[in-house]
Order: sequence, then C-alpha cells, then structure tokens
Amino acid sequence: MEAAPGVAAPGAAPGSRLERSSHSAFIRDNTLYVWGGYQVVAGQDVLLPSDEIWLCDLDSGTWEWKEISGDVPPDLSDACASNLNNTLYIFGGCDAAGGYSNQMFSVDVSQPCLSWKRVTDTKGKTPSPLNKHSCWVHRDRLIYFGGYGCKTMGEVQSTSSSSFVVEEMSWTTIGDTLFRCWGWNNEVNVFDTHSATWSTPATQGSAPAPRGCHASALLGNKGYVTGGVETAELDVFCLDLETWTWAQLDISSSCAPLGRSMHTMTPTSDHTLFIYGGLGSDGNTLDDGWQFNTLSREWARVAHSHKDKPRVCHTACPGSDSDVVVFGGSSNLCIRVDSMAVLRAPSQHHCKDVLIFPTQPYSLFRLCEDFIGRNPELFRRQLVWLPSKLHSKIKKRAAFFSTTKPGLTDLTA
Repeated sequence: MEAAPGVAAPGAAPGSRLERSSHSAFIRDNTLYVWGGYQVVAGQDVLLPSDEIWLCDLDSGTWEWKEISGDVPPDLSDACASNLNNTLYIFGGCDAAGGYSNQMFSVDVSQPCLSWKRVTDTKGKTPSPLNKHSCWVHRDRLIYFGGYGCKTMGEVQSTSSSSFVVEEMSWTTIGDTLFRCWGWNNEVNVFDTHSATWSTPATQGSAPAPRGCHASALLGNKGYVTGGVETAELDVFCLDLETWTWAQLDISSSCAPLGRSMHTMTPTSDHTLFIYGGLGSDGNTLDDGWQFNTLSREWARVAHSHKDKPRVCHTACPGSDSDVVVFGGSSNLCIRVDSMAVLRAPSQHHCKDVLIFPTQPYSLFRLCEDFIGRNPELFRRQLVWLPSKLHSKIKKRAAFFSTTKPGLTDLTA
C-alpha cells in the first residue's frame, strides 16, 4: 500500500534518505524505528547519518524524522541494534573507512529529546571488532552471536580453531610486529546491561560453523540461528540460553528453503519462525517466505502478495496481530568477481517501502477496525461516539487506507 506522505520536523532530512540497506529497525508502540545503514549516491555506497532516526506510525503510514544528539557514534553499516526496555543499544559495525568497531552506544527512545550515550567503564573482556553479527535480548542481557571482524595474531592464537575462520588475503602488518587478520566467528558474547559486564559463556553441543550475514530470533529461552553460510538448504541451530547448549535441528520436512544469507527470521508465535528473502546460494535475490515450526521441525512455504518484492539486507520485526513488518533493503544485490576477490558492487535498487506479512488470521476487532478505516463515510455519525483513543486510531487507519492501492499490503513513504 502506498502510505501517506512522510511527516518531518522543520529542516528535517529529505525522504530520499529512507532508502537504505544493512540498517537496524525495531517496533515500539506500533511505531517502526529505523536507524543507520547505507544507500547509493552517484554510484557510491554512502553511510547514513548516525545522528538521526526515522519513525513510521504503522497505523497511519506517516513518517517522522528525529535528530539524536549527544555522544554520536560514527556512521555505521551492519551494526547490531537491540531494543531493551525502550533503550536502543548499538554494538559493532563498519565505518566509512572500512574500520570495524567494538564500541557500544545507547539511546533512550522514550524521551522527547534523544541523546546518544557511549557505554564505557564496562567490566570483562569486550569482544573484538566485528559486523554482520546478531543479537538475542534475554533477561536484560544482550547475547551476541557470530559475525565478521578482525583479531590480533595473539587473539587468534588463543582462540579455538573451530570458532574463528581466517579468510585468505586478509593479513596486514601494523608497524613491524603486530598482525591482524579478518574472518568469521561463531562466538557467543554476553553483555549484562545491569552490571555493564561482558562475559563469554562456555557452550557445549553442536555449534554452528563460524558465520555472519545469518538470521537469528528468540523463542522463550532459546536462540535460533539460520543460514549465512553456503549450504544447499537452510540449516537451523538452537542455543539453550540457560544451559548454553547448542543443537542442530534435524529437518523432518520433505522440502526446505534454499540456502541463503542476508535474510531475516522473525518469531510469529511461541513455536514458529518466519523467514523472508536473502541472497540465495544460487546468487539470486529471493522473494520467498517460509515458516519453520520448532516443535515438528517442519518447513512450510508461505504464500504472500509480495512476490515482486525480492529483498536482501532488509530488516523484519514482529508487529501487531502476528504481522511481520519488513523494511528497506535491496531488491537486487550485485556481486562482482575479479581476479583477487568477490566484491559487492554498489546497488541502485535500495528500497524504502514497508511490507506487511500477515501470518495469522486477524481478530474480529482488527477486521472491524480495518473495515471502518476503509469505509469511514459509512460510519461518519457513529465515529463521534467512540472513545477518544479508539476514535484517533480509526482516523489514522482511514488516513492510511485513503492513500493505499486496493489489494496490496505494503507501505511506501
């Protein structure tokens, strides 16, 4: 659906800055918050400013731009963002110069004026710089998994060979003595937000191979990981966050999704996960949706109305009524191969639309709300009888549907 025009503060950034990939997003009070990432300007990848955040009211489809002051982090892509108790935490990422970060910043998004704070004076060993990792929020802890980053030679020598895989052609010399190398990891690092303490739990069981560009999600006390490595079919691993035990889930389905990376996985019930898009192991940007049942360990392909909306490097968040809300990303990731490396070419196909995926039948209340929003002229006299809060929401839904195309289910700023 085409959304209502964006609403921005005076002097705010232009709506064209909504187009982005490798950004971060979360939903709070039925408002989608979008931060960071990059887009293409004049044929070059350009990181988007860290001192701003975009908010989309999912009832009305309108956008708002907000400035974030304070100790502003560098502009980053592929950082890992997590929302915990109305506080957005940013950890890691890659800056415009190609440098990797292991800094953490936070901002309380419930405040009228937003201000970044750099998280300092932490205890324990901070993880090495990285990006393309993921995070589970569990019991006021931020639990990070995997990613791509750099370590010193000493760190590599003290790390298990099965938890960090060094890439070829990634060695460099700093001065005459110190070496750094780059690679993928399958490490689990925990940050306790109450004590500001980093720790590395000793895990057991069948851990995933080192990876990044994967997807992860939390169900209860278990963290799930899928994809991010070149496998023919999509694998699924589970980490018990109480016993720190890994398990690879045997798939009982007769069919399974194509292996992929840079996709998303979103919880839709206490035992189901929704997977969308990504870069397939066949090299194509995908538009398929799948549901994984963690009890039966079965995959089921999901029919949806966005078959013309392939996405990679997008975000997906659990919305109201078991909706999955997908934002941004690229509709066509370009891979360029030369004699030395495989490179991602700048893509002109960055997106700024919000796609809504219903995964469960809507409640009678939601169906009535949407029907009235689509047909407000039929209820003009009755609307004034509604409580003010409900009346306000119906007005938003009416504004939303007044700018949409019948039969579609996406928002575009």
